[in-house]
Amino acid sequence: MATNVQLYHPKAALVVFTTNGFTAPYIEYYDMDEAGCPINPHPLTVREAQSLAKALDTREQAGKAFLRPEGILPDNMLHLDPSDNGSVVWYTKPQRQTLYFAESLGLENGTVALPALVWKANKKELQIFALIGTAKPKAETPLHYAPFFNLYQKGYVCMGNVNVAIKSAASLEEFINAWQGYFFESYFSHHINDHNPVAVNLFNLYKELMADPEKKFPTDTLRPTPLTLKNLL
Repeated sequence: MATNVQLYHPKAALVVFTTNGFTAPYIEYYDMDEAGCPINPHPLTVREAQSLAKALDTREQAGKAFLRPEGILPDNMLHLDPSDNGSVVWYTKPQRQTLYFAESLGLENGTVALPALVWKANKKELQIFALIGTAKPKAETPLHYAPFFNLYQKGYVCMGNVNVAIKSAASLEEFINAWQGYFFESYFSHHINDHNPVAVNLFNLYKELMADPEKKFPTDTLRPTPLTLKNLL
């Protein structure tokens, strides 16, 4: 999956000098030439210090914006931790979704019916589980293994070579959309540690669902986990 890469180039450098007996440091400012080498050393000026303070304040404000909702909280929200390495728990109703498969699996890409799903993610990792039924889950709602390849037994997703890059100031909606995009646009390839999340052959189940656009996901094939929703909160 292609991603945009933004290159940063060194513009300036600060060197902090200290000496025994003095608590206040001496700071020098260096410009950078085209090769990235420091030139033109001089004491840090008031203007340069103000520019640095403004840049640091902008980063702080960006961190405070992480997981801030763009409006009213979405109906599918279940839990929100807006700290710096916060997490979100949300659910999606039964849907039809196009899935992509690695050539090694021998299964053609196609659209399949999926059950309701529960998602938990932070900036680095994703867990996903399945639900029986369509109602919004409650704390005591049992969780089932999600019917996908590339999942560990505890629900964590192996993202393979997908470059997960969640913005430090991503809104709640951007965060959710980004993770669902990463997941559904990746290529599924194999069971991890022989963990089959359903009570039937998942390969054959996908083929049946792709062959019949009217067929709903058979939730009786879902295998239960020992978890309920409150274990994710």
